[in-house]
Amino acid sequence: MPFYYRFNYAIRNDADAVVDSSAGGEALSFVEGDGTMIPGLEAALKGKSSGDEFQVTIGPDDAYGWRQNALVRTLSADMFDADVSDVEPGMIFQVGSGDQREVVKVVAVDEEGITVDGNHPLAGLTFHFDISVLEARPARPDDLDGGSPQIKP
Repeated sequence: MPFYYRFNYAIRNDADAVVDSSAGGEALSFVEGDGTMIPGLEAALKGKSSGDEFQVTIGPDDAYGWRQNALVRTLSADMFDADVSDVEPGMIFQVGSGDQREVVKVVAVDEEGITVDGNHPLAGLTFHFDISVLEARPARPDDLDGGSPQIKP
C-alpha cells in the first residue's frame, strides 16, 4: 500500500534566500508513486513520520532534469496557429501534432522566425528544502485518484 504524505516546506536558493514556501498557504500532499512529486523529494520523504523535520538538497537529476540546448530552437512562423504579429516573448504555445506535441515558451521573435524553449522552467535548478511532515500514513481510498493508486511501473 502506498503512503500519503502532507507537509509544509520552504525552498531556498543557493544564496539561502527563501524563494517559495507553504507558509500562509496550503501544505503540499501526494501519494507515493502517483507521479505528482519530483522524484528526489518523494524519495526524501519515504519512511518519514508525522512530526519529522529535515532539510534536503535535490539536484536537477532528481527534480526537473538538466536544461537541454536542443529544446531551444527557431521555428518558422507558419508552424503557429496564431497571427505571428501578435506573438511575443513569454507566450506559451503547444507545437507539433499527434503524439509529437510539446509545450514551449517563446523566447524571441525576429525575421528568422520564432525561437522557442521546450525546457521545463525549473530545469537545471537545485532545490534546498526545509520540510516539516504534517502527516505520513498509508493512503486511504479517498486519497487515491478514482479509488485506486496511480502507481508508475
